[in-house]
Amino acid sequence: MDVDGEIDDLLEDFPSLKSVAPFVALASDVRWFRALGEDPDRETVKLAREYAEALGFPEAEPAFLYDWEDAASAAENTEFNSPAWEAEEQLRAALTDEVLLAIDGQVLEMVMTHVAQAVTESIDDAAKEAAEFLRIDDESFVLATSGAAAQAVYQAALVGMAGEEEEHPLSFRFQLFERGRWPIGIIGNSFLIF
Repeated sequence: MDVDGEIDDLLEDFPSLKSVAPFVALASDVRWFRALGEDPDRETVKLAREYAEALGFPEAEPAFLYDWEDAASAAENTEFNSPAWEAEEQLRAALTDEVLLAIDGQVLEMVMTHVAQAVTESIDDAAKEAAEFLRIDDESFVLATSGAAAQAVYQAALVGMAGEEEEHPLSFRFQLFERGRWPIGIIGNSFLIF
């Protein structure tokens, strides 16, 4: 069975999937985690504010973390079921529902598996390189950063397939990863970013 050929056929047969191939190419070229712990530029701060506002948390100020141990601690303490996490989950569910109006669940699963396979290696390699560069000897750090990036890829792919605009909160989140960051989450009035 020619899985790549089958995926290519699916991408052509369903108009809502036209965004997938260009997105996979883009996501495969991202220089993941290259700015961890560095001072943010104005565009990154602006993007972080746009994400928080679009997600419904305009009071959340970007808080850039400079130490990996602070980032790891923040990631461990990010509450699942926090209001920001719930908002992201609701957006993901709404996007999934929107995409499933155009394609069936099995096709979506095949496409998302293809997307994941296309970018997982580059994300994992970048997470390991970042850990080595920052002298982080903690496998859980590598797993957390690569898992968060993979989730952002999944969410951004859904945004594209649903035909949403670039101003979608999950697009902003992916763009923060594109800029070499790890957006950890909103806790209280702070949007924690490494």
